[in-house]
Amino acid sequence: MAEETVIDVMNVDAGYDSPVLENVSFTVRKGEVFVILGGSGCGKSTLLKHMIGLTPPLKGEIRIMGDRIDGGPQEERERAQRRFGVTYQSGALFGSMTLLENVCLPLESFTDLPRAARALVAEMKLELVGLKEYASFFPSDLSGGMKKRAAIARAMALDPAILFLDEPSAGLDPVTSAGLDHLILRMRATQGITVVMVTHELASIFAVADRCIMLDKPSRSLIAEGPPATLRDHPPNAVVRAFFNREVAETSRHEN
Repeated sequence: MAEETVIDVMNVDAGYDSPVLENVSFTVRKGEVFVILGGSGCGKSTLLKHMIGLTPPLKGEIRIMGDRIDGGPQEERERAQRRFGVTYQSGALFGSMTLLENVCLPLESFTDLPRAARALVAEMKLELVGLKEYASFFPSDLSGGMKKRAAIARAMALDPAILFLDEPSAGLDPVTSAGLDHLILRMRATQGITVVMVTHELASIFAVADRCIMLDKPSRSLIAEGPPATLRDHPPNAVVRAFFNREVAETSRHEN
């Protein structure tokens, strides 16, 4: 049976006034953890913004479960947007609202549920990420890792099929980052979601990714695609080898 494709990126030039990436094409399969990686300035976050419809690509087409997110009829874009949730590097929680109120926001905007039902759903999402007992807390009361978990709870409020994560481990210590990796895998297993993650953290890449693409700033292109272990052990070019050798070097230091 063929694997179902949930995201199609076709011949995309990514950028704003001028392209930072050219002629990028790839697919994301249902149920996988798909990682977009590369060095600083290679276009990872720009590509993500195109994929979630914040800005249109300079060229090409992006479809979410068959619907165009980058153009076409408004109702088609809205259907595509309802199919995913997003967390940003900063977390983007509203500081004047409790965690429960933050998670309730998408439910208030996109459903007709009564207040009690919205609160119940929000509590369930906070429980999913291990924060149910913090429902009445404000973001300022939380650690960095807890804020990331709360942002994931809010992104999951509408039961999306796809979850986009922008640098989820940024600013976290290794133990907290590993806990977040475990949460991502548990959510994939229990909720059946597809995860698209932008990161350059090698530990997280090897912990969670089924498949990766690597972007390259000098060539403005996608230069590698495959499982992370395959890219590490059989790099297709020197740039990929240099990127993944950092993980090998760190491992060697700890073993010696």
